[in-house]
Amino acid sequence: MLLGMEPKLETALELTNILAELSRLEPIFHWPPADKSRAALEKMTVDDFWETGASGRRYAREFVVEVLEQRQAKPEPDVWETSEFYCRQLAEGVFLLTYTLLQDKTRLTRRATIWLKAEDGWKIVYHQGTVVQDAS
Repeated sequence: MLLGMEPKLETALELTNILAELSRLEPIFHWPPADKSRAALEKMTVDDFWETGASGRRYAREFVVEVLEQRQAKPEPDVWETSEFYCRQLAEGVFLLTYTLLQDKTRLTRRATIWLKAEDGWKIVYHQGTVVQDAS
């Protein structure tokens, strides 16, 4: 790796509480809690939410919510680990959360989610995953 290639990602001290909040919410895209209804999942996304998957494909809100419902119905959750959480404020009430996700100890991806702090709670504006390594 080239010297200085990797950015130094340190969340600003004043964003520590927001980083903690968003880090707790973020696994929503990997394995939503069983108590999250379709309505709750929809409430956590803006109406025009979309994501770019690790494949490079774009997915609309409706499709993403349906996939999350299917994951909830599976008897066993996927094995995943998150690390390297970083939060940056983009605008008033708008934050970028990035992190690394390791799925089934073989698939490493970098994730980015743009979150909006609304009157009725946190809402996801956009999400993206990029494959770093896939040994599956």
